[in-house]
Amino acid sequence: MAPLELTGSRRAVVVLGASNVSRGLARLVASTRGRVAAPADLFVGAGHGRGYGVSSRVGLRRLPSILGSGLWRALDRERVAQLLGLITDVGNELLYGLGVAAVAGGVREAAARLADRGARIAITGLPLASIGRVGRVQYRLLRTLYVPGCLLSLAEIKDASRWLDEELQAIAADMGATFLEQPGEWYGFDAIHVKRTRLDDLWATVADAWGLPRASGQQRASLAEWAALGSRAAEVRSVARVMRFTRQPVSERGGVRVWMY
Repeated sequence: MAPLELTGSRRAVVVLGASNVSRGLARLVASTRGRVAAPADLFVGAGHGRGYGVSSRVGLRRLPSILGSGLWRALDRERVAQLLGLITDVGNELLYGLGVAAVAGGVREAAARLADRGARIAITGLPLASIGRVGRVQYRLLRTLYVPGCLLSLAEIKDASRWLDEELQAIAADMGATFLEQPGEWYGFDAIHVKRTRLDDLWATVADAWGLPRASGQQRASLAEWAALGSRAAEVRSVARVMRFTRQPVSERGGVRVWMY
């Protein structure tokens, strides 16, 4: 794929996902700063346990679905000139009891919204190699830690993951998006979280899929920026059933504004 020529006013990167996006947010911001010419906007719809089509709760914190968030309204309001989109971290909703067709339907709608706005889209597949290595004892432990209410067996999760991955490939083909397989060695013991040492590899792979030029040097977020981003919150969330609101964007540095939804 030829490098994407970005011209005009503000560029926008939309990253939709869940825990891997949140864990790697500082690295993502640094990657955006290094590979997308400023000024740029980074719109992030993520959060631990996040779902595309349903709201999610982790502990006392609840977030709206990605489709129901204010990201889309903000994206249209800012009227960006060019748009790059990533759909990743798909599959949390399987653990919440949704069927594959319902989960895929939410992802397809998100991809369609990006496509309608003229985005160049990348979609990551599920980490099938990593999921395939999970054994029964390991699965019981992980289910107890992360989603104790999940009723699916390990065999059912593995079957659903393969089916959902096929659906993601079909969505990518229909939307003209680039489908990215994720190497099993990127993932650690829990099979669903990218190792922190491989997060840069993930963002570099996505930027390559978008056709962005390589950065002249490796970009790093400072410790202060990492801490600042970690303290920021989504535009709308509920904590202990109390609605909380955060003014957006949450940060601006080096020509990159960060919006969180």
